[in-house]
Amino acid sequence: MAKKKFRSFAKRLARRIGIAQLIIMALVSWLIYDSAKDIVVMEETDVYRSYLSNATERVSGMLSEVSSGTINHVYEIEENLAQPDKMTALMNRIVAQNPLIRSCGVSFIDNYYPQKGHWFCPYAYRDEDGQIKEKIVGDASYDYLQAAWFTEALQADSCYWSKPFFEGGDTLRPQVSYMIPIHDKQGKAVAILGADMSLDWFNGVNVKGMNHKGKDFNVYVGTQEKKDSTEDSDYSVLTEMKWRLIHFNFIIDGDGTFIAHPDSNHIIRKNYFELAKETTDTIDDYLGRQMVAGEKGFYSKKGKLLPGSFDFFDMNGLSACLFYEPVPNTNWSIGLAVPSIILNAIGYGIGISLLIFIFLSLLVVRLVGKYIIKRAVKPLGQLADSAKEVAKGNFSAPLPLLKHNDEIRQLRDSFEDMQHSIIHYIDELKETTASKAAIENELKVAHDIQMSMLPKTFPPYPERDDIDIYGSLTPAKDVGGDLFDFFIRNEKLFFCIGDVSGKGVPASLVMAVTRSLFRNIAAHVTEPDEIVRTLNDAMAESNDTNMFVTAFVGVLDLGNGHLSYCNAGHNYAMLIGKLVSMLPCDPNLPVGVMHNMTFTKQELTIEPETTIFLYTDGLNEAEDPGHALFGVERIIRIAESLVKEDKNDPTTIINQMIEGVHRFVDDAEQSDDLTILAIKYGKRR
Repeated sequence: MAKKKFRSFAKRLARRIGIAQLIIMALVSWLIYDSAKDIVVMEETDVYRSYLSNATERVSGMLSEVSSGTINHVYEIEENLAQPDKMTALMNRIVAQNPLIRSCGVSFIDNYYPQKGHWFCPYAYRDEDGQIKEKIVGDASYDYLQAAWFTEALQADSCYWSKPFFEGGDTLRPQVSYMIPIHDKQGKAVAILGADMSLDWFNGVNVKGMNHKGKDFNVYVGTQEKKDSTEDSDYSVLTEMKWRLIHFNFIIDGDGTFIAHPDSNHIIRKNYFELAKETTDTIDDYLGRQMVAGEKGFYSKKGKLLPGSFDFFDMNGLSACLFYEPVPNTNWSIGLAVPSIILNAIGYGIGISLLIFIFLSLLVVRLVGKYIIKRAVKPLGQLADSAKEVAKGNFSAPLPLLKHNDEIRQLRDSFEDMQHSIIHYIDELKETTASKAAIENELKVAHDIQMSMLPKTFPPYPERDDIDIYGSLTPAKDVGGDLFDFFIRNEKLFFCIGDVSGKGVPASLVMAVTRSLFRNIAAHVTEPDEIVRTLNDAMAESNDTNMFVTAFVGVLDLGNGHLSYCNAGHNYAMLIGKLVSMLPCDPNLPVGVMHNMTFTKQELTIEPETTIFLYTDGLNEAEDPGHALFGVERIIRIAESLVKEDKNDPTTIINQMIEGVHRFVDDAEQSDDLTILAIKYGKRR
């Protein structure tokens, strides 16, 4: 039988829809061309808003960098108030670490250092070559103690940005300072730390935005001559109209003083409201009040641009719009002025016509497309009906017969193959589920048996006041290889903690054997090294799997606090009493490695109210999502914090350790068994 020629369903459908769309869109495209102006206006408005937000973020970032960089040194200054000669170096460091800070000085109150005289102000600054110089400021010719900025800063006793001023009282470089009070140990303000920032950072090429072409622009108003001398700036100059930039930024403070302006002669010397009074309308006065009030917005009147003109923005009498936004954490506000001709509004009639034509076009496309697609996808509907039967559980539901050898036919054949695969998979899944359920049930029983072998009643000896014990074991899997145990014989506490190599069922079996051997051996042997040696020989004798156990075995005489112990390759124990210390341990091999091994015994006497803290590597090697380890250092820090709070009882210690490791690992999967044992020796009898 000859094979049918493959005809692509996708191509047939795309061709029919494409022809229909081409005919319809050809009729409306010429209307859309003449009706999209309104959309452009809205887009341009958003662009200018983004310009303003960008400039605001840059200014705020600069101010934040200066303020935070200065505040970070306040603590060191206050800690070194007793060393006045160290202040100059600190000022030098502040200036060196922040390129935005031109100069920095700390001015002390009258006669704070008698040996220094009435005035003492260590000061560091950058010279014109960028080199940092140092000097001491303050004398009869410059009595900063009487200066308004100093007395106002002391009275305010809080951090703030000063009013703009000219450096050294001249008219060359405008600046602003960030004032921070310095307090002594009694909380009294004894000095004012001031970091000076040049306002030149906010003028010229330093405050930039981005135009609609993705190129940088700056807030400078540039003439043709300025364009020729500034390669980094993006200017739009129409020389015939003698226009400047199509927009520009400016910054004013809380009383309207210009902090940044395209014309450098306006900075500090001119005031927004004074210039606004010279215009014929009052719109600019209103906007100025909005800006100093910390408002954010774009001024328009019933959808129209401003009818007045900002003459003092030097726009040659053109009507202008103003976008404005406050600078966070200051009383400053940034404005962006744009000639209204740039954002000329489009008539409502054009906009409504555009909406009608678009709606009709989409409606026609929908109706025609719906009809065409309905005929083309009819086989898919038949296949969907068969799929519903399969979804109901009828995996043998018949599939439609198709005459076209296309993508839908391939889908139908693939669906038929899927039916057969599902039937086979379900049969296998039933068997797997039953087997898995049996295994999980057995593992649960094994877990319960394993947990029942460990001490689980705490406190274990409530009638005694000379010993308090608490332990916890959390396996990484259903069953684990960690263990701990303890019992009292002849007024001596025998205890151990261990970690079997590996995880899961094999480790749990070795754990059970190890715990039983410890109980049996310690019932007759008193010395911990002999207990470990006997335990090692018993396990190494039939250790075909080459598994081993790290263990710590101790014997505590409850009568006199004498502790003898043997560490077989386990983590070092800790003593938590008045201090936190590591218990010294000899480097013995783990249990079960080889026959006839000797293990060393160590001993010491512990003081009453001391807790012996033991753990497996599931604690110190716990990993966070980035695979960083919890570490012994964090264990020590938690223990030391509990000692300071006089909380070294076993239950509190273990709960705090578990809480700390859970916070550290967050949602990372537990990688190893976590076992902790704490034994507190109360008092001698």
